[in-house]
Amino acid sequence: MKFISFSRSGDAGTRIGVEMADGVLDLTAAGGKGQIHPPPGSRLEDAIRSPGGLRALRASVLGLASDVIEDNSVAAGAIRYLAPVTRPEKIIGTGLNYHDHAEEFGMDEPDEPILFAMWANTITGPGDPIVIPSISDRIDYEAELAVVIGRKARHVPAGRAEDFIAGYTIVNDVTARDLQMKDSQWVRGKSFDAALPIGPVLVTPDALGDGDGLDIRLRINGTTLQTSNTRHMIFKAPELVAFVSEGLTLEPGDIIATGTPGGVGFKRRPPVFLKPGDTVEIELEGIGTLRNPVTAESDTAATARGS
Repeated sequence: MKFISFSRSGDAGTRIGVEMADGVLDLTAAGGKGQIHPPPGSRLEDAIRSPGGLRALRASVLGLASDVIEDNSVAAGAIRYLAPVTRPEKIIGTGLNYHDHAEEFGMDEPDEPILFAMWANTITGPGDPIVIPSISDRIDYEAELAVVIGRKARHVPAGRAEDFIAGYTIVNDVTARDLQMKDSQWVRGKSFDAALPIGPVLVTPDALGDGDGLDIRLRINGTTLQTSNTRHMIFKAPELVAFVSEGLTLEPGDIIATGTPGGVGFKRRPPVFLKPGDTVEIELEGIGTLRNPVTAESDTAATARGS
């Protein structure tokens, strides 16, 4: 099932929905009419954190009568997709997790996952701009499958990881390569504002299983620059959930970005970096397409924030 966060035309409020073949089922509206129990509220991440999480909400949706579905259906053109999760407690990135990505960096494949941290300020939604910060001119793209945690998880065996996953989505782990290489750690290079586009939907494990075997590709202005399949990951999604949960407790709504395949701009000759006016699209099998324009941080905005 494909859950979404969205807003309706003329209404700035956030809603929860399910993407259907011919539109969107507005679960927030159905909850307000008492047609779905318990009412799911208006934020998808709150539903993830509620008792029973998305499993319970999915069961409620499957039990809806056809007239209720019809009564709460909205045309796809009348909505705006939003980031499915905006306030995770933790965002955990994974480095060098595709065979060809390790190769293009000239590095040995890791024996264990390489992890790094990001923050919620990085999150931006489908259609929202990737903003190039004024302190960098080497902004790179990274197409990735992301795991959103659905239940509190500690010491989870890989074989049970699916039980702790709310769903899968797409992230673009946008990276300031000059800052990443200059600093002794990756905080500035990975966590500037609007550096992590996410969406457009959150697909539950009943549809995608363990997230293995999914085609992934990235295009800039229609030109394909990354193409791979999640089967080429060194550590698959269940292994990452298990590894991370060995040392810290994962909470509902936490995000694990599973790493990017080869073809990043930094390692191309000549290098390819994002520039204002670009459009970046990441297509991931079974999930959809995450599309974002690229803009530059204005000097005026930078001055205003510093005043």
